[in-house]
Amino acid sequence: MVLTRSVSSAADKLIVALDFPNASQALALVDQLEGRCRWFKVGLELYISAGNHVVLELKKRHFGVFLDLKLHDIPNTVAGAVRSVAGLGADLLTVHAGGGPAMLAAAAEAAAGLPQASRLLAVTVLTSMDAAQLAATGIAARPADQALRLAKVAHESGIQGLVCSPEEAAQMRHELPGSILVTPGIRPVGASVGDQKRVATPAAALSAGADYLVVGRPITLAKDPVLAAEAILSEIAFVK
Repeated sequence: MVLTRSVSSAADKLIVALDFPNASQALALVDQLEGRCRWFKVGLELYISAGNHVVLELKKRHFGVFLDLKLHDIPNTVAGAVRSVAGLGADLLTVHAGGGPAMLAAAAEAAAGLPQASRLLAVTVLTSMDAAQLAATGIAARPADQALRLAKVAHESGIQGLVCSPEEAAQMRHELPGSILVTPGIRPVGASVGDQKRVATPAAALSAGADYLVVGRPITLAKDPVLAAEAILSEIAFVK
């Protein structure tokens, strides 16, 4: 799978988050959604439990894999991790923009030197954080301002793929028009917000400039995950 800004199919815009404690539960949902969804996200919970096996299994089935590890360490360590992930075939890999320009540049350089590297996405401000949560970490800026600041650092460091909340997508698209924007915090109308703070519906996020939507609990915790996924895909398909 190749991440681009020219995506026409609704199924290519939806990334289903496999936030499960083990591979058997995750792959059971993948089986349910077969033929409907083409992208799946493997985050920390599943990766720590199942390791490389689940990524390799998804690639064996020809799915796009978003490996969301939010790498955040010293530059040398992160560069090494990027090189290690390349062998798995994951299409997307996240690094945390809060690691700073040296770390981001090291990650970008490591990826550029690999024949089959994952595309890097820089995570800006987590969608679970609002102004109060951000202030508690010593950052007085609004989440939108901090997200844009980190996004610009990522761009200058060689990473143009960005993860931001739907609330920042329009500003990111305006300020950094060449970005590929991946947005978590997607909640269909009537869905529980849970621990997310900065959310939007699928249609609103796409209209704001998002290229790809990451959806987890509205699908994984639904009584009928297939119907939930189909409803989201239908909403995506109507957005021009």
